Amino acid sequence: MNILIHPTYFPSIAQFCAIAKADSVTFEKHDNFQKQTYRNRAYIYGANGKLQLSVPVIHSHKERQLYKDVKISAKDNWQLVHWKSLESAYKTSPYFEFYEDEIRPLFQLKSDYIFDHNLKCFEIITACLQLESTPKFTSNFEKTPTDLTDYRYLSNARKEQNIPLPPYTQVFGEKHGYINNLSILDLLFNEGTNTLSYLETQKLP
Repeated sequence: MNILIHPTYFPSIAQFCAIAKADSVTFEKHDNFQKQTYRNRAYIYGANGKLQLSVPVIHSHKERQLYKDVKISAKDNWQLVHWKSLESAYKTSPYFEFYEDEIRPLFQLKSDYIFDHNLKCFEIITACLQLESTPKFTSNFEKTPTDLTDYRYLSNARKEQNIPLPPYTQVFGEKHGYINNLSILDLLFNEGTNTLSYLETQKLP
């Protein structure tokens, strides 16, 4: 299966299910940026339940702006906030310390563009999963691609949250119950070396 997908900020579990089972991954590089999507946000499991991590971006005054041209705003110390949120949420999880040294540098990295930063996140997570994946990129935008399985809808949080995934043990699960389809980081910190086998056994619509 050859898939077409968006690079997103620490992708959701459903997105990584598609990536893990793909023969090849092509990232959409010529679409317009859309607000309120996983392009610049991820969801984790905090002490009070579902927590959104958002990367601040600089919106153009134009009606449309290509995703690859959207810059990250430097005015907020968002990386420190995100890292502290991850530490607070997962420091007691089974595998946080196991992956901490690989993931922490992403919160010290200075990227100009959200698209490029998301590619770095993808690179590190696939390395943690020991998943070999060298993505390709689109050369133009196609609304209905004929040679790729289109999973671009997985970057839309509203459409994608309805995909049921089997429960696994979560740090605050006894307090708030199982929360479905969070960032891949939640699965990684809780399941560790079992993460890839979990991803490969799931079916997406």
